[in-house]
Amino acid sequence: MKKMKKVLSAIVVASMAMSFTACGGDSDVYRVGICQQLEHEALDAATKGFQDALTEKLGDKVEFDLQNAQGEATNCASIANGFVADDVDLIMANATSALQSCSAATAEIPIVATSITDYATALNAENWTGTTGKNITGTSDLAPLDQQVEMLVELVPDAESVGILYCSAEPNSAFQAAEVGKYLDEKGIAWKEYTAADSNEIQSVVTNAVAECDCIYIPTDNTMAANTEIVKNVTVPAGVPVIAGEQGICAGGIATLSISYYDLGYKTGEMAYEILVNGANPAEMEIEYAPKAEKMYNATIAGELGINIPDDYTAIEGY
Repeated sequence: MKKMKKVLSAIVVASMAMSFTACGGDSDVYRVGICQQLEHEALDAATKGFQDALTEKLGDKVEFDLQNAQGEATNCASIANGFVADDVDLIMANATSALQSCSAATAEIPIVATSITDYATALNAENWTGTTGKNITGTSDLAPLDQQVEMLVELVPDAESVGILYCSAEPNSAFQAAEVGKYLDEKGIAWKEYTAADSNEIQSVVTNAVAECDCIYIPTDNTMAANTEIVKNVTVPAGVPVIAGEQGICAGGIATLSISYYDLGYKTGEMAYEILVNGANPAEMEIEYAPKAEKMYNATIAGELGINIPDDYTAIEGY
């Protein structure tokens, strides 16, 4: 009987030890949920940079749950609510709809966002000071819009009318359109907004735009970035050049003043590390911006349209 008690005691102790080991292992691993609004080159690069930064700093002490909303706001909400139910340690929201859904889902779990043009617009924040004052911080993909207009004037000097093309469901695109319009006004160039509610409307909207404008400008718009082929198949045959807000959209354009979305995501990962490991408060962390923007061009389309590109532009590989 004593022998049996010793055996049972040993089993209980071993079981408890295994339980403590498992709990200790879990507590040492940071669980990070990633809600990406949709798949396209820029957002994919930002997510990759984010994961690389945390992996380099934490090794196997971080686990990612990457979920893609496929461009649907309802999917963003479901993903965000799932992360909250799972009680993840931190959420990364990639693009505006993802951020808005994650913000609505939790006021407690830290959120770091990336690929957001203007946080005040995305979060409907008044009296913007550079910090959110809540459980949110992150990085902005806003490139210098005045310099993009300068680029347009440099490459398409005869343009008298510009069509600004974006998705009406993306508030950050509307923000950029209004800002670019101001700079075009200063240049004395007429402009008009052309908006598509979703990808199904892009072809007809672009067809209208090229019939009325000498040049098209597309801001950092996720819907347009995911449908560059549709844009290109209308603008190139029409001989209308496109100035793009970022490198991925330039698959259908002639040039862009673009940031590195990988670097932006990497910076976001560094901010997440400060929150997870060093206890930084996202409410007090300034929104970070890309350190530089680079003049880049699509050699194929520029050649087809007969547009000469200055020497200080870099050709985009693969275009």
